[in-house]
Amino acid sequence: MAKEGNGKDYIPWLTVQEILSSSQSNRICFHKTGRIHHLLSDLELAIFLSLEWENSMLDIREQFPLLPSDTKQIALDSGIKHPAIRGVDQVMLTDFLVD
Repeated sequence: MAKEGNGKDYIPWLTVQEILSSSQSNRICFHKTGRIHHLLSDLELAIFLSLEWENSMLDIREQFPLLPSDTKQIALDSGIKHPAIRGVDQVMLTDFLVD
């Protein structure tokens, strides 16, 4: 399920090319990881740029998939439906996983 990797080897679950959106998307190179990061909004870009200045930052993984078993349990505990399309549970993401 999850795309794996760290640093230059990480592959985001979603990329700019896969999203049809009216919002601004960006691809930006991060010197610490040596790869292009896929940011899906101007807000993600602003957060990314502020994180990049943090000296203790080692890695940023964007569009990071969460474990379906975890998100299903959170939905159950919260009394809400887990997102699904035509009966197929969708993978939930977090915008950033930061080391």
